[in-house]
Amino acid sequence: MPATIIDGKSLAARLREQLGTDVEHFKRSTGRSIGLATVLVGNDPASEVYVGSKRRLSQQAGITDHHRRLPGDATQAQVAGVLDDLAADPTVSGILLQLPLPDHLDTKELIDRIPWEKDVDGLTTISAGRLARNVEGLLPCTPLGIISLLEDEGVQLQGTNVVVVGRSDLVGKPVAQLVLQKNATVTIAHSKTKDLAAFTRQADVVIAAAGVPHLLGAEHIFPGAVVIDVGIHRSPGGLIGDVDFDAVSKIASKITPVPGGVGPMTIAELLRNTLKAAQLQN
Repeated sequence: MPATIIDGKSLAARLREQLGTDVEHFKRSTGRSIGLATVLVGNDPASEVYVGSKRRLSQQAGITDHHRRLPGDATQAQVAGVLDDLAADPTVSGILLQLPLPDHLDTKELIDRIPWEKDVDGLTTISAGRLARNVEGLLPCTPLGIISLLEDEGVQLQGTNVVVVGRSDLVGKPVAQLVLQKNATVTIAHSKTKDLAAFTRQADVVIAAAGVPHLLGAEHIFPGAVVIDVGIHRSPGGLIGDVDFDAVSKIASKITPVPGGVGPMTIAELLRNTLKAAQLQN
């Protein structure tokens, strides 16, 4: 029996609709606006598309747009100055520094200039520490979206075996911590893991976030497992993920497509983080 397709576009739309209501309630009850500042350095085409989507959907939800654009040759001090100005601006609830940055910039240093209570990407060192200590804060958007998808599908994480394939600060490590907080037993593997299939075939849930096209095939998945594919890559046939969808969808119980799975959830969670940031600051 083919796998159930987990529709991230549908859930993201529902979350954004509810968010619009919540944003209006916040503004009425506090008399304060909610603002999202996106900072784009350079003219990377993919980054321009991503930022454009974030700005458009945030405005649809009633969030004020505070966009800043800098040239690709902007200096470390120039980018830092923009971030510091936004950090001090009380009308800005959240700050998003679009990645990747040009190679000459120190990404980690710039990210850490964002106050944790405005860090809607959940990427600062303080945000990572609050996640590790299970203290309230702003969490990375893609991992949050994965948890929301699993919960919406009724997937119980407590007591299950979860294998996260990928160890990035953006997805792999934080999503492993989040599912661990849900009382799952978690294994972190990656593209260099010896006999990767020996680990993934033991999993009730596989989260593929290694950034390697079609890294996981049918031989990696136990029949009936839930598969979340975070990867997105351009190929001659269109966008593909870290999972061979055609092969794995024949044996998994549930699977996210690429595109239309995890991707839409990332922006939905970014917007929810912006509201949460405003609530924390209020």
